[in-house]
Amino acid sequence: MKTLLTLILSSLLFLSISLPDSTAQSSETDHNFREQFIAHFQYASRVLDLAKAMPADTYSWRPGEGVMSVEEVYTHIARYNYLYAATSLDIPAPDDIDMENMESISGKENVVEVLEASIDHLMEAVKQMPNAKLNEETELYGRTVNGRGVLMQHITHMSEHVGQSIAYARMNGIVPPWSR
Repeated sequence: MKTLLTLILSSLLFLSISLPDSTAQSSETDHNFREQFIAHFQYASRVLDLAKAMPADTYSWRPGEGVMSVEEVYTHIARYNYLYAATSLDIPAPDDIDMENMESISGKENVVEVLEASIDHLMEAVKQMPNAKLNEETELYGRTVNGRGVLMQHITHMSEHVGQSIAYARMNGIVPPWSR
């Protein structure tokens, strides 16, 4: 009996040592996701370079009636950089940010400032976000998703409007800085 007990305990000890630590794997996966998000979001954030390259007199231009103007696209991006984080990830916007009226900001200097601040805010928030927040369930557009899903929506949203902004720039004779 003593031999059997020793064998069982030895087997359990061996298994506990040899099994992968799921916490370590989860932490590594979270780190990898965060790094990938940051890389993709930084790439999409080149919309800021385009916003800076667009002449001030093009900011009120819109391709047609009822369609967002250049500045409305940029302030829309900025608003949602704050909004998704605040409503789905419990990352509050800074006290001086008025999300409700953000899309009414006008003028190149003001628009570039709010766009840049929103990108910086989100990037810093993601860098500081606890790993558990990446896996925590939340709601986005009436769906249950985890924090990763919210961050993927950030990339999707930003990328959608990068394409829109490129089209707006080219329609105004502006070549995106990264294409020169």
